Amino acid sequence: MTTDNRLLTLIELGGERMSSKTEERIKALEVALNNESRERDFYLKHAERTSNTFGKMMFQSIAKDEDHHYQRILELHKKLKEAGKWPETLPLKVKDTEVKTILKKLVDSIDTSAKADTDDMEAVKIAMEFEANGEKFYGNLRDSVDNPVEKEFFAMLATMEREHRLSLEDTYEYFKDPEGWYRIKEKHHLDGG
Repeated sequence: MTTDNRLLTLIELGGERMSSKTEERIKALEVALNNESRERDFYLKHAERTSNTFGKMMFQSIAKDEDHHYQRILELHKKLKEAGKWPETLPLKVKDTEVKTILKKLVDSIDTSAKADTDDMEAVKIAMEFEANGEKFYGNLRDSVDNPVEKEFFAMLATMEREHRLSLEDTYEYFKDPEGWYRIKEKHHLDGG
């Protein structure tokens, strides 16, 4: 096969032709589906396992977010496979994360006595890595596309993963030193920061 033919390779799909770019996008969405599913299951497992109330709320909230991402990506994947191109009619919004609200509730509750165990700490470290990888993955997809709607969708997912990562970093700091974490948050809270 010549280079020109490889560049113009088209894949047959239900009587219509799909470009290699579309096929790449489908594969990228399949990777995203796998990641979102794996991460959701991880968070649910640790929400069930932990006895730390804050950790439980954080893991449950992020699991819910990951499930929502999974459903949106699954819908997009289906439409992309059916149409052979990025859908223009798919509402590409995902709901906002509640992790910031959970952190605010924690500051308001003044619970500095809750201790995290080493499993909680390790789970949060692994989760931070998941979210950093997700942020990078979606950021790379955002940067590799030209379609503004597609770019916006991947940018939105990258932003959500970043919010999760930052919240998990905050959670980790709380787990390490609840009293010190609270003092810092209380100061920012009172200063309006």
